[in-house]
Amino acid sequence: MNRETIKEIMQSEGILPQSKFGQNFLCDETIISDIVSLCELEGETSVLEIGPGLGSITYPISDKTSHLTCVEIDRGLAGYLKENITNAEIVNCDFLKYDCTDKPEVVVSNIPYYVMTDIMKKLFGEYSRARKMVFMVEDEAIARIDCGPNTKQYGPLAILCSLYGKYTYEFKVPHTAFVPQPRTTSAVISFSRTESADILSADFVKFLNACFSMRRKMLKKNLASFASSDSVNEAFGKVGISENARAEELRPDEFAKLYVQLCNN
Repeated sequence: MNRETIKEIMQSEGILPQSKFGQNFLCDETIISDIVSLCELEGETSVLEIGPGLGSITYPISDKTSHLTCVEIDRGLAGYLKENITNAEIVNCDFLKYDCTDKPEVVVSNIPYYVMTDIMKKLFGEYSRARKMVFMVEDEAIARIDCGPNTKQYGPLAILCSLYGKYTYEFKVPHTAFVPQPRTTSAVISFSRTESADILSADFVKFLNACFSMRRKMLKKNLASFASSDSVNEAFGKVGISENARAEELRPDEFAKLYVQLCNN
């Protein structure tokens, strides 16, 4: 789907991009093809796409599998997709309120930048059985994804990304690849699941949020809302965490071990 096609659809359907939803429609066919290739679709792979927009990625994926679910918050765009893409389930709702019992094997999304962190937290918490996730995000946001302990950006999102599996920065996407053109540069990133993702769950996300609820406070105090002080003390001892430790000092694997101990106490 190229720039001319996007503009023709917008004009014929009376579609105006909604800035409140961060809508910028991908129109570079090479980049679209590269994103679909990164999904590593095999046979009837079950795929979840978040924010399909006008279907730049949806159309080629729907040609490869009939097990495609697209979640689109914009009623007008969802209506357009339902009329034009028959080989996919189009769900009109806010993904942050969406619940699907059939978990996908692959997740792909041109993530609206204003909700990137919330969407990725939900995905890693509730859809961590997926073997592959491919995202387009704001290039500047990579600092919150690819970072380690004792850095300003380190937090629940970076820990979830690390524990889910292998992270790869694939390539940059210039603002000229969209209609309308955003002011920022984007990037395509991918994650391949490993066994460390077994720890991930919605409850684990709540645990991490509690750990970082007040960054400058000691971790023990932050966990008071998650577990009893006796349980926290015992878990710290078993994992070998200093009683004066702050959340920003722990490695992702230490959070996983601490969570397991708290759940077993």
